Amino acid sequence: MSESVTAPPAPDRPALRPARRRAGYAAAAGGLVLLALPFYLDRFWLQAGLLAMAAAIGAIGLTLLTGATGQLSLGHAFFLAVGAYGYCVLAGDGSNGELTGLGLPSWLAVVLAVLLAGAAGGAFSPIAGRLSGAYLGIATLGLIFVGQHVLFNAHDLTGGYNGRAVPPLSLFGLVFDDTETVVAAVPFQAMEKLWYVGLVLLAGCAFFARGVLRGRPGRAMNAIRDHRTAAGVMGVPVARHRAAVFVLSSMYAGLAGVLLALVFQQTVPEYFGLVLSLEYLAMIVIGGLGSVAGAVAGAAFVTLLPQILTRYSEALPLVSAPGTGGIAPGEMSRYLYGAAIVAVVLFLPGGLARLAARRGPLTKAEAERS
Repeated sequence: MSESVTAPPAPDRPALRPARRRAGYAAAAGGLVLLALPFYLDRFWLQAGLLAMAAAIGAIGLTLLTGATGQLSLGHAFFLAVGAYGYCVLAGDGSNGELTGLGLPSWLAVVLAVLLAGAAGGAFSPIAGRLSGAYLGIATLGLIFVGQHVLFNAHDLTGGYNGRAVPPLSLFGLVFDDTETVVAAVPFQAMEKLWYVGLVLLAGCAFFARGVLRGRPGRAMNAIRDHRTAAGVMGVPVARHRAAVFVLSSMYAGLAGVLLALVFQQTVPEYFGLVLSLEYLAMIVIGGLGSVAGAVAGAAFVTLLPQILTRYSEALPLVSAPGTGGIAPGEMSRYLYGAAIVAVVLFLPGGLARLAARRGPLTKAEAERS
């Protein structure tokens, strides 16, 4: 009598529910911790966290373009600059007569600055829709050089080498500047107030990007990344999708630039150079290409590392303050996340997101095999 062959057991979905419930509780607890941090952390750590949030927003935009669609961009810093300086021009009042300012309400200036970055991406999107790989990378690299030339020489708009001050955000009568607002006996200044703005913006951008990636646009983007010709044969308009994702990525970068400007309170042209674009590529590679959570994790790693090294430079070997003979914190951070990129490529191709997925809940069959 022949032995019957049985199919492997299907994953026990009810068995996964407690693990998912625990993950939901952990996420809720993490959210409450983030909401409470301004009451306990000093200005340095709040500013570092806000810089990580701004970087995460920009990294999510780049992971949509590079990780999900397979389009290499070296010009991400250009669109951050468009957002940052666009906000300054739109919200500035130009009362000193030296710098151009339209004096619009700051909340409206934020929206228009993001749209301006999207319009800049739209102007470049015909090229982005037809180029791919290294060719698009070289084309977007040209944006950095054009942007740097404009930022340093358009004094009326950008303030030249010295940059320009950033008008504070004002929303519902609350001004997000260093004017003290006491909440539960804790003085809230600019960083404390902006913390919640950053959380809302990051959460909204992350949820929107996850929705895009999980829907039909995300499947089309992945098809273009994996096999462009096959995607075209299946009816996916490759050039149109590439152009649309480039515009969306530019808008994410513009919003990140606005938040960076609000945190720094001063825009400097030198910051928006090639190094910044390379740092964003490092973020999405370390975090995991095509993953929203990975983009956030990679942004936190790359952004917070130099801040931590600066904070504790006196206690760390080989690291010292700039100009004192050792390795500056900024240089050491680049060495470390450069080494992290090599380690991720060699040993963890999926990045930090894949590492987290490996620690996720097991199915019943997996648990029996372990």
